[in-house]
Amino acid sequence: MKHIRNFCIIAHIDHGKSTLADRLLEFTNTIKITEGQMLDDMDLEKERGITIKSHAIQMEYVHGGEKYVLNLIDTPGHVDFSYEVSRSIAACEGALLVVDASQGVQAQTISNLYMAIEHDLEIIPVINKCDMPSANPDETEDEIIELLGCKREEIIRASGKTGLGVEDILNAVVERVPAPTGDEDAPLQALIFDSVFNPFRGIIAYFKIENGVIRTGDHVKFFNTGKEYDADEIGILKMDLVPRKELRTGDVGYIISGIKTSREVKVGDTITHVARPCDKAIAGFEEVKPMVFAGVYPINPEDFEDLRSSLEKLQLNDASLTFTPESSVALGFGFRCGFLGLLHMEIVQERLDREFDMDVITTVPNVSYLIYDKKGEVTEVHNPSGMPDPTLIDHIEEPYIAASIITTTNYIGSIMTLCLGKRGELVKQEYISGNRVELHYNMPLGEIVIDFYDKLKSISKGYASFDYHQNGFRPSKLVKLDILLNGEPVDALSTLTHVDNAYNLGRGMCEKLKELIPRQQFDIAIQAAIGSKIIARETIKAVRKDVTAKCYGGDISRKRKLLEKQKRGKKRMKQIGNVEVPQKAFLAVLKLD
Repeated sequence: MKHIRNFCIIAHIDHGKSTLADRLLEFTNTIKITEGQMLDDMDLEKERGITIKSHAIQMEYVHGGEKYVLNLIDTPGHVDFSYEVSRSIAACEGALLVVDASQGVQAQTISNLYMAIEHDLEIIPVINKCDMPSANPDETEDEIIELLGCKREEIIRASGKTGLGVEDILNAVVERVPAPTGDEDAPLQALIFDSVFNPFRGIIAYFKIENGVIRTGDHVKFFNTGKEYDADEIGILKMDLVPRKELRTGDVGYIISGIKTSREVKVGDTITHVARPCDKAIAGFEEVKPMVFAGVYPINPEDFEDLRSSLEKLQLNDASLTFTPESSVALGFGFRCGFLGLLHMEIVQERLDREFDMDVITTVPNVSYLIYDKKGEVTEVHNPSGMPDPTLIDHIEEPYIAASIITTTNYIGSIMTLCLGKRGELVKQEYISGNRVELHYNMPLGEIVIDFYDKLKSISKGYASFDYHQNGFRPSKLVKLDILLNGEPVDALSTLTHVDNAYNLGRGMCEKLKELIPRQQFDIAIQAAIGSKIIARETIKAVRKDVTAKCYGGDISRKRKLLEKQKRGKKRMKQIGNVEVPQKAFLAVLKLD
């Protein structure tokens, strides 16, 4: 056990974690590098150049004449996938904190660092991309020292591209990261930190053994679900799964036990023996709190059950996804899904399409609100259609976040304007080093859900980094904005919004829908309403036939008679005709400015 080291790589997005992981694997002869980012095996990850899933892999390294086993977990850097990072950290004793030499410490660097410190991990600071012409390692070192309070000689300078400093990193991992602690003779306790669905072999769970030993063929049970299985195959994680006869305390590995239903595996559960169970499950695993909710509906109503099984399989691999069934008048049956952010929502939608061949419509995303009625009772509402009658509501509270934005001084003005427009309150502003500033804001989560991150990036030319955590609920003046087509509300387009924004948003949505909904044989009235008050209206004119063309000359009354007849026909058509809202319309609402 004293020759095992478990560590993860944490950093802000785009600071070169996956490239550095490749160099470590290449240096220890674990794999041959044939293309960049070997661990990012999902097509989506390769296309976007981001890590979505954390990836575990085992390396062997000889140091001081002794052989060490190093278990490395490469983690995502985007704020939407921070739950992946928290799970990886729970399975490690040390962390490499990677900072880009040309960009310095960013918002996500700080939040991932605090997460690692909470779990008492040994932190090894690494400055990456030191070979770049724009690198500024001395200034970056000052920032790290200020952040961590470490000694200057503890910081390793490296480059994931050229392989500079890779050997120093491996030596530091062996020397500084503590070996796992645990008792091999105690009853088995293994923490499940990830799982994947394999269509041929069932569900494969990844775990780290805290105490005890597991062997192939053991009769085991999952602590929280209480289900029992046989360990058909156990082993370690290289690029492929490598079977082993036994795994001991401190090892990271996988178990295949022919589990078919995805509900039986919970990430954060504990595996133990049936014959000699442990007393309690491993603690310290937080439940995920979704931030953004959206309805996901199959395009064909018959695919509802397929969508359910696809979401369950996806949830195995992405534990931060939550979903409950719901129905909508406009779209039929579907699910209300909870996501950690907008990128997460986009990735889930894309993965449903690619991995499970599901065509889905996603409704306008929103956050959850607390609604206090006149009797003093509280209900939590995730969906505007679940709102009680406005006359029964005493007040509504919406979730707030504490946001930290790190940027250079040139962009402070425009970023402050953006935050004020989103109802943000400036808490404090701190200068970090040189011309870099950290702005702390309290903001309503509902305001940043849709396009805040994109706008922040374009205003700051990509130089601002953004991180947030939830900060309780506050009372707010919110109203429900409905969109009506010919007097019928389209529930999938209704939103909860602040009183001040309601008028502009309603007008914008009406104008956008007028462009997108195709013309029919009858007039279509598009209205935005708050309760029974109409605040905006657009009309899509009917496609008309020139019925008076055949009346050549003659009395006006003959023309009028034909026009009246046409008018009656249009009126009858309007009563029975229904308006289809195209998928583009749901997406266009997100892009409204």
